[in-house]
Amino acid sequence: MAHAILALDQGTTSSRAILFDEAGSMLAIAQKEFEQHYPQPGWVEHDAMEIWSTQSGVATEALARAGVRPDEVAAIGITNQRETTVVWDRATLEPIHPAIVWQDRRTAGMIDRMVADGLGPTITRITGLVPDAYFSASKIAWILDHVDGARARAQAGELAFGTIDAWLVAQLTRGAVHVTDVSNASRTMLYDIHQGAWSDTLLDAFDVPRALMPDVVASSGVVGHVPADLFGAEVPIAGMAGDQQAATFGQACFTPGMGKNTYGTGGFMVLNTGDAPIVSKNKLLTTIAWDQGGVQYALEGSIFMAGAVVQWLRDGLGILRDSSEVEALARQVPDTGGVVLVPAFAGLGAPHWDPYARGAILGMTRGTGAAHIARAALESIALQVHDVIRAMEDDADMTLHELRVDGGASNNDLLMQMQADLIGVPVIRPQITETTALGAAYLAGLAVGFWKGRDDVASQWREDARFEPSMDAATRDGMLESWNKAIGRAGAWVEADA
Repeated sequence: MAHAILALDQGTTSSRAILFDEAGSMLAIAQKEFEQHYPQPGWVEHDAMEIWSTQSGVATEALARAGVRPDEVAAIGITNQRETTVVWDRATLEPIHPAIVWQDRRTAGMIDRMVADGLGPTITRITGLVPDAYFSASKIAWILDHVDGARARAQAGELAFGTIDAWLVAQLTRGAVHVTDVSNASRTMLYDIHQGAWSDTLLDAFDVPRALMPDVVASSGVVGHVPADLFGAEVPIAGMAGDQQAATFGQACFTPGMGKNTYGTGGFMVLNTGDAPIVSKNKLLTTIAWDQGGVQYALEGSIFMAGAVVQWLRDGLGILRDSSEVEALARQVPDTGGVVLVPAFAGLGAPHWDPYARGAILGMTRGTGAAHIARAALESIALQVHDVIRAMEDDADMTLHELRVDGGASNNDLLMQMQADLIGVPVIRPQITETTALGAAYLAGLAVGFWKGRDDVASQWREDARFEPSMDAATRDGMLESWNKAIGRAGAWVEADA
């Protein structure tokens, strides 16, 4: 009797697999980091085969830890780092180039030229996105332009493009299925979110052959099966969603006006806007949340560096042995001593959208120490989220009354208190913070009848901790003034043609 859902959570720095039971509780989790490649400044790549090997490995490990047989898995749900681009040979399932990661800036100049040529408003009107190298379209074009023979092979139908969800499905089905779900399609900058189809206008503009593109499917529904000789039993793949949309579903933000923020490698604020897209006035993204019994839309603010800032403190500065030490280090001082850190290592995302901004630490004195920098790093995460929330409230003409949070850094109590203080509303952390994987599990489970409906899912959400705002207005205003000044210093740091 099938009594578990397997969620494959393929992230930017690690692959994870989590098994959930009917109560939405975790039965087992397995995780493995993989290598990050930085071949040139501003470039970020992954080995797509390493992504597959780590993802398949942790799936097997999670089953073993839980003592669950493959034939006891009702369905598999997939959630993934979005926008990261893989192009592979349909016959051999071998990538023709390293995966170009969402953080990669190599195509910023290409986007600038297209905007200068007047294509910007067309991109936003069709896709709901702000033209940026963050999305998949320019990454696909770059691969086709820089791998010998790739464009001709793509036009001949020999190659396939996919974001990581499509890549995993292709591997899981041995190439039998080439699909992506609507949430991931909406992040490619090639998908018409109003018509629900790939845009010929944008495919032509980026010179991307239609033969390269996957079929677009609902986020909840059986799309294929993992063969028994690969997995140990034939198991349906029944849920797919980009990581932030999956986390929003896992947080049970099913009604318009509900929102969550995920503190992962990046930071992602998503607000459910219902069955109609809202056009942003503040450079936020209009995106598809999911298709589960109908398409729902969302506003999203994407922050490129959240948890990655703490990783940099560990790996770049060497002031931490482990990322979990950052809270204790930051608590050694009552404030940053006037230090402001702008984590624009890969440019700035919403609502600034400055690909040429670069990281900066400002306000240091001879008395500045590691604890001040650690505290400023945590504050930088909360300050970026503040900016996105204020822009979102303006776009949607609403006031957020609470913020549901998840992701690894949401377990940092100091950061969550900073967040509540800065936005002035309660921050609520659920008992299960692995909501990205949980959302993928829910989407898959709903498709196969493991759960009856969204009411069942919503009833499983439980509060773990609540952080009430306690900072006085003068202190908050002073922090925001310093932050805005620092943003101005870090902006447009490198030349546009660099």
